[in-house]
Amino acid sequence: MKTRTFQFLAVSFLLFQTGLMAQENLLVPQQANEYVRIYKPDGDYFFAPDTPNLKEGKWYDEWVPNDHTFVKGDDGKWHIFGITHPLVETTPLNNGIHEGEHGSFHAVSEATDFKETVKEHHYNDLPKILTPKDRPGEIAANHAPYIVRKDGLFQMVYGHSPMRLAVSDNLYDWEPKGELFSDPDGARDPNLLLYKGTYYLTYCSIKSVRMVTSKDLINWSKPKIILKTNKFDPESPSLLFHNNTFYLFVCAWEGGWDGKDIQGAYTHKAYVYNSNDLNDFGSDQEKEIAVLNAHAPEIFQGEDNQWYISSVEWPYRGVSIDKLEWIKK
Repeated sequence: MKTRTFQFLAVSFLLFQTGLMAQENLLVPQQANEYVRIYKPDGDYFFAPDTPNLKEGKWYDEWVPNDHTFVKGDDGKWHIFGITHPLVETTPLNNGIHEGEHGSFHAVSEATDFKETVKEHHYNDLPKILTPKDRPGEIAANHAPYIVRKDGLFQMVYGHSPMRLAVSDNLYDWEPKGELFSDPDGARDPNLLLYKGTYYLTYCSIKSVRMVTSKDLINWSKPKIILKTNKFDPESPSLLFHNNTFYLFVCAWEGGWDGKDIQGAYTHKAYVYNSNDLNDFGSDQEKEIAVLNAHAPEIFQGEDNQWYISSVEWPYRGVSIDKLEWIKK
């Protein structure tokens, strides 16, 4: 009995020590809070069928981007793709906040080094992609694209539910490939992490961030909840493996918008969670390690390994970039 007790205490002590070491080595993201607006949408003609407040073929000066993704092309140029629609100012204002989000904006830089793209209004608008006429038979919505490279093609996953796939060999011409999966509770804002040969797709649903997995981007597992958000509605998750652990960035819609300024609907509180198990980020603030200022952020590195965080509609209309550092806790 004494031997078993000693073994139990030894194992418990080892686990305790391991936990302490993990905490001591934990890196926490910290932003500079010096945003540079690198992209502001140009005016354009509305590309989709009429909606209650928008007319197909009509020119609109002001456009609002949202969830987006960065990708570097074979020519070395950096591209941004994301949700877009004309600014709709209804009464009350919240009636038209996401109206007409039926295609993606596409902006490109002439620079091949990301740090050279972090300049005011640097990215140039290109024609919108995957509009309803480009996707016959699909629902009109085209939300939150995320792009990875696989089998020599750029693979774009987009929502909202059903999640869908489009492919391209050049980032300019896209071919829809149909539905990937649905969630009866809804699925929006997809993000992809490739880790040890498996694709982990995170998305938001009812008071939760959920995950499905795939080896080929075609066949997907059943969803599992990796974060419960009883206290807020989650938006725009981003899963990252860094320093031998996992980080989950999630925007929080906590209400409280006064409805007077559309920017206020794009909340800029981004919670950061840490876990050694990418299947479990706890509930609410259980595993929270930081809160950042960004809406629908993407977290990525430039060629010189400098980390960046992006934000849309806050602090400016368009896409803005801030530097990110990892600080030892």
